This record gives sequence, C-alpha cells and structure tokens, in this order.
Amino acid sequence: MATTDLFSDVPVPKHGIRTGIGGWTFAPWRDNFYPAGLAQKRELEYASRRLAAIEINGTWYGAQKPATYARWRSETPGGFVFSLKAPRYCTEAKRLAGAGRTIEGFVSGGLSELGDRLGPILWQFDPRRAFEHDDFAAFLDLLPRELDGMPLRHVLEVRHASFACAAYLALARAHGLPTVFTDSPDYPSFADLTGDFAYARLMRSREGLASGYPDDELDAWARRARSWAAGEAPEDLPAVEANRAPVRPREVFVYFIGAAKARNPAAAMALQARL
Repeated sequence: MATTDLFSDVPVPKHGIRTGIGGWTFAPWRDNFYPAGLAQKRELEYASRRLAAIEINGTWYGAQKPATYARWRSETPGGFVFSLKAPRYCTEAKRLAGAGRTIEGFVSGGLSELGDRLGPILWQFDPRRAFEHDDFAAFLDLLPRELDGMPLRHVLEVRHASFACAAYLALARAHGLPTVFTDSPDYPSFADLTGDFAYARLMRSREGLASGYPDDELDAWARRARSWAAGEAPEDLPAVEANRAPVRPREVFVYFIGAAKARNPAAAMALQARL
C-alpha cells in the first residue's frame, strides 16, 4: 500500500456517535495499530483518519503551548475532534470555588488554535473529593461557555460515591453539563443524562482478545450508544434515578481508555464498525 493510501480514509461519525482512544503515542500500538515503518511524527495523522476522536491526557499534567494546539489541528482532518482533559491543578484545588484563575489560564492559553477540532473539555475530579454542593456549584459557575465566539463544551467526571445523588444530578442539569459514564470497577458509574451530549470512558479491554472486548459486549455498547444518540438512557446501565432528561438527539463520545491499552484502538474501530 502506498504511503498516501494510509491516510486516505476519514472516519465519519455514525448516528452522531464518535469512538476513540486516549492519546496516540503508545509503543505497543506500533505492533498492532500503526503500519510497520510509519514515522512516529505521522502517528496522529494516521490515527485521526481511523478514529473520529481522541482524548488527550497530556493536558491533565499541564497546558500545552498554542503552537502545539495549532500543530495538532493541522495534522488532523476536518470533522475530527479532540477531547481535552483539563489540568489537574484546576480540579484538585482545595476550594473549587477559587479555581477561576487556573481555569481561565487553561482555556485562554491557546485552545482557540484547535478551532473546529476542539471537542469537550473533560474536568476529572479526584476519587477522594466528596460532593459539596455549594463549592461544586461555584466551580461550575466558573466554566466559560465560549472562547473567541466559539461555543465551549464541558463534561464532568466525578469519582466519589457521594456524587451519585439527586442533588448532584440537579446541579449538573441546571448547568447543562454531561456526566461521564466511567465504566470502571474503581469508581461509581451512573448513566444519568445531565447534559446535551453523552460521554463514556470504557476501561475493561482484555489483552487476550484481538478486539479488546468480546463480540457480545461490543454489540451491547453499540446498542447503548444508539440509545444515548436517540436521547434515551440505556436501560441496562446503572442510574441514580429514572430518566428525567428530555428525549432529543445527542452527540455521543465513547472512548476506550486504560486497561489492556494495546487493544483499545481495535476496540474503538470494532465499535465504530458496528455503528
């Protein structure tokens, strides 16, 4: 296959559903995802033509330079998007209500360079952070809703059991912010719809399976993704309360994260094929 042929395909989200992985630089992927001999500097270019989205973890450790965001945009095709994990120094502040300066610094520090490649910003909270209504509400008030005239989308990943309550759901819905469905044995997973899109981070891939997940589980995730896209809550996922969200079409993001990481690109593409 000619080198140019490796980059000819651009994935189109099916039914408004995007499947993807965390990052694009991982040595084992050079054995089972990237073609032999592909230059490392072209891995993002290749991955963004096989998947509809990538979640960037590097921003969790610190914001990138504007030139870096601009380069990421230039290497990816139209229609592709990045999700960005917000820096941990924003969400690990002792008082969330006091995080305004760090939030502003991150959002205004070059994200506009991504242009239409900018997808949701993921705000991930420490598993030890319990739900404190007033402090959390103050934090949500600080999240900017646009940048240079471009709408911003935010998604919340809460990982303490105290968030699985009606008070948190009401607060997230009041701000129109989705909650991550974190399919992990270590954190509470609840699929209540709280925003205008749905976002899942799946963490159960297995090394012994070429596609990371058995066929029946991939089939089940395809059904669930279609339910979210139709504006419904999947009936076979745990929820805090009966679905109270309006039934309307939603964009859906399904990322395969962690676990048997070497298998995650195959899992994402296998789910994409089912859609």
